[in-house]
Amino acid sequence: MRKICTPIAMALLLAACGHQESATQNQSDASFESKLEQQLLDAKPGSVIDIPAGHYSLKRGLSLRTNGVTLRGAGMDKTVLSFKNQVVGPEGLLVNADDFTIENLAIEDTMGDALKINQGKNITIHGVRIEWTDGPKTTNGAYGLYPVKTQNVLVEDSVVIGASDAGIYVGQSNNIIVRRNRAEQNVAGIEIENSVNADVYDNLTTKNTGGILVFNMPNLSQEGHSTRVFHNEVLANNTGNFARKGAAVASVPAGSGIVVNSNDKVEIFNNHIVDNQTASIIVSSYFSTNYYNTSGVAADYNPYPKGIYIYGNRITGGGDSPDGLKLKTLKTAVFGLNGRFPDVVWDGYADPKDVVNGLTPAEDRICIQDVNGVLDIDGPHGYKNPSTDTKPYQCTLPKLPPVALNPEPKV
Repeated sequence: MRKICTPIAMALLLAACGHQESATQNQSDASFESKLEQQLLDAKPGSVIDIPAGHYSLKRGLSLRTNGVTLRGAGMDKTVLSFKNQVVGPEGLLVNADDFTIENLAIEDTMGDALKINQGKNITIHGVRIEWTDGPKTTNGAYGLYPVKTQNVLVEDSVVIGASDAGIYVGQSNNIIVRRNRAEQNVAGIEIENSVNADVYDNLTTKNTGGILVFNMPNLSQEGHSTRVFHNEVLANNTGNFARKGAAVASVPAGSGIVVNSNDKVEIFNNHIVDNQTASIIVSSYFSTNYYNTSGVAADYNPYPKGIYIYGNRITGGGDSPDGLKLKTLKTAVFGLNGRFPDVVWDGYADPKDVVNGLTPAEDRICIQDVNGVLDIDGPHGYKNPSTDTKPYQCTLPKLPPVALNPEPKV
């Protein structure tokens, strides 16, 4: 007798097949995860760990503590390490090693930071994609690419999307190049914090809260200075700030193009800055942040931006819809309901110890050229006497030398 396949029987058959495929995939992912963990544990100086194309689901964060290791995938859209089902973390990959290279793979949906590299030297990140695939959320991991306390760092040709703090963050580090990356839908697209000698160029930052940040925070291992930000596309960074409460970047207004906060010797030139609704370039101090605290700050901390040189940028649009009631009210009061902030906004805080007879030492001045206006918002007096006088900024500063990595990375 010929058997009739009823709809119920077919449904049960398909469900059984689906369950079997899912179980097989889970076994495959568990096997891959176990193998990769062992490869990282067994790695020796000079080891190259190749990860073939595929989408791999991992439940535990990975770590590496061996110097001289290369971790290589088949491409940032071909080799995907997914931590969407992560239960042990917090990082996706934590590296405590020198001479480390990671290239051509993706890390997705980590519980915490995606790739943290701590206290290493000679670090190369090439062709890596970091993404939180559900879009901007406060519950996303804070940092995407996150070298901290490192030396001789190259971050290039990479993509970071959705970090709830900074997409590409280099902190408390020395000798840094960040180039040809795309940072999108993060709170901070690219952030250089408390670092010395950094070149940030040929990057695209768009749809972040703030495009490129150069910060100097109190009570960290070193102060930052000497950063060049140039040849970048800083386009429409107007995403609402979704940082966790209390995070330093929670004070960044949505619509900020390039922001310098409490940092020294920063050179901003030849950037293309378009349609950032609060301001194209912001220069500010520690006193204008939401983490300002009069107690518990080291006595030698410098809260003022000094030696800032801005010139040769191509700036269009922006400043028409600043974030926050105070800035909106200020914009309307000074420039009218349909007006806009000028290209550069400064919070007006200057080191009183530096000012002699109304003048700041030449090396500490804020020098601004080739812009459509500057606004000193008079932060020290609650915005009572904002000024659009551009004469104080008509000066030049010595140009910073290019950053040279030593040794040059081989990619």
